[in-house]
Amino acid sequence: MSVGAGPSSPAWFDAQYNNRARVADSAQILARWTQASALAREQLAGARLDLPYGEAGDADDPALRLDLFPAQTEHRAPAPVLVFLHGGYWRALDKSDHSFLAPLFTDEGALVVVPNYGLCPAVSMERIPLQLVQALAWVWRHAAEHGGDPNHIVVAGHSAGGHLAAMLACCDWKAVAPDLPRHLVKGVLSISGLHDLTPLRHAPFLNGDLRLDADAARRLSPVHFPAPDAPVYCAAGALESAELRRQNRLLRQAWGARAVPVCEEVAGCHHFDILHDLADPEGRTHQLARRLLDLRWYSGLL
Repeated sequence: MSVGAGPSSPAWFDAQYNNRARVADSAQILARWTQASALAREQLAGARLDLPYGEAGDADDPALRLDLFPAQTEHRAPAPVLVFLHGGYWRALDKSDHSFLAPLFTDEGALVVVPNYGLCPAVSMERIPLQLVQALAWVWRHAAEHGGDPNHIVVAGHSAGGHLAAMLACCDWKAVAPDLPRHLVKGVLSISGLHDLTPLRHAPFLNGDLRLDADAARRLSPVHFPAPDAPVYCAAGALESAELRRQNRLLRQAWGARAVPVCEEVAGCHHFDILHDLADPEGRTHQLARRLLDLRWYSGLL
C-alpha cells in the first residue's frame, strides 16, 4: 500500500467506493445494460414510457418520469408491483439503462416500474428521496389502471438505489397525503446498498457532486432511522469491496433480524454483475425479490 493510501485516507475511500475503477470491464457492462434495455422496451407488450409522476408544481420536470412494464401473464388477479430504483451514486445512470431487468419479472407475473429521479449536483441529496416519495405515491394511485395491485408494492434498488429503497421503507406515508396507506411499501430489497453516507464524505471522487456535510450525511443515512415494519432484505456481491460488504451488513446491525431477516453476500458477484443475478431466474437476488413479491406462478423459462 502506498504512503497516504491507508485506511481512512481519501485515497483509501476512493479505492473502496469507486466501483467503476474496481471493475475493469465496468464500461462494457454498462453498455450491455443499455443495449439490452433498449431491446426490452421494444419487445415488452404494453410498455408505457416516460410517464410523468411529479405533483402539480413538478409536472414538467423531465427527471420526474417513470417507465411501466405490465405483467405478461394471463392471470386475472392484480399483479404485485416491483419498483426498481437505479444506482449511479445519485449522480449518474438512468431508468433507460435498467429496462433489461423487467422482462423476467413481467413474465413471472409482476408489474415493473422503473422511475428516474434528479441527479446531483443539479439537485441536492435531500431532494432525491422526496422525488421518489412522489413516484411511489403515483404508483399506489395508478397501479390498478395497469393491472397492478396497489396493496402489494415492493421496492428494490441497487447501490444508491438501495439507499433510496431503504429510506422509502421508513417513510411516513400518512404525513405525505391522507389518502396513502400507512404501509404503502410491503418489502424492500437493497442490493449493494449504501446505508451510511458518512464515509462518502471522505471520497474525493464523489463528494464534489454530492456536497454532503456531516449533518446531511447523518440525516440521510437509513442506519439512523427507526426500523420499518416492512421486511428489508440486503444482499451484496461477495467480490465487492470490504466497505461495500460492510455497508450491506449495517442495516441488520442497526435494525435487527426482525426488520432485516435476510442479509447475505452473493458468491461470485461484483458490484455490477450482481444485477445479472437479479435478472437470472436461478439467481439468489431474483429469488429474494420473488419472495417479497409472493409470485406464485412461474415463467416458462424455469
